[in-house]
Amino acid sequence: MELSINGGKGAVSVSDAVFGREFSEDLVHQVVVAYRNAGRAGTKAQKTRSEVNGTTKKSKKQKGGGARHGALTAPIFVGGGVTFAAKPRTFAQKVNRKMYRAAMSAILSELNRQGRITVLDGFEVEAPKTAGLVSKLKELGAGQRPLIVTEGASDNLYLSARNLPYVQVRDVQGLDPVSLVGADTVLITADAVKKIEEWLA
Repeated sequence: MELSINGGKGAVSVSDAVFGREFSEDLVHQVVVAYRNAGRAGTKAQKTRSEVNGTTKKSKKQKGGGARHGALTAPIFVGGGVTFAAKPRTFAQKVNRKMYRAAMSAILSELNRQGRITVLDGFEVEAPKTAGLVSKLKELGAGQRPLIVTEGASDNLYLSARNLPYVQVRDVQGLDPVSLVGADTVLITADAVKKIEEWLA
């Protein structure tokens, strides 16, 4: 199949396995969840009653004082331990390389079917200025949440986009499923298309 380059500058021939794959919602969901979970810190920590700094001496005599209590480090007391205390853990989920690549191909194929991929001959900004990038995106009709994918993004492009909260810039190596799923439109250079095809084919 072929992807036409914006501005009538020809077309790029691509593989159906990468840009024409059948969409699998279950696979994409699994990969997106795994990718987001891998970014979680997992550093939350609480203390159990044995770890709280406090005496374990019996707080009062057993009888004659109402309810019977032992140490004040018990979870029912303010300042006591936590019953099921959270401990540092990893949220990472194993995703096979074949699954990851298949999910990326499925996302790109669905974006292509919906007409949300715009192939460009190149994407550069002359100076690191946000206003210049905004006007360029408006000319291309990029929408509210565009994703710009280049073979190797320049510093000027990164600096121009960093003040725009909903504009993301990625090179091919930094492309991920979450940024693709969250983008209204994907502006991708022809060189990046060939690199992605080599990676996922």
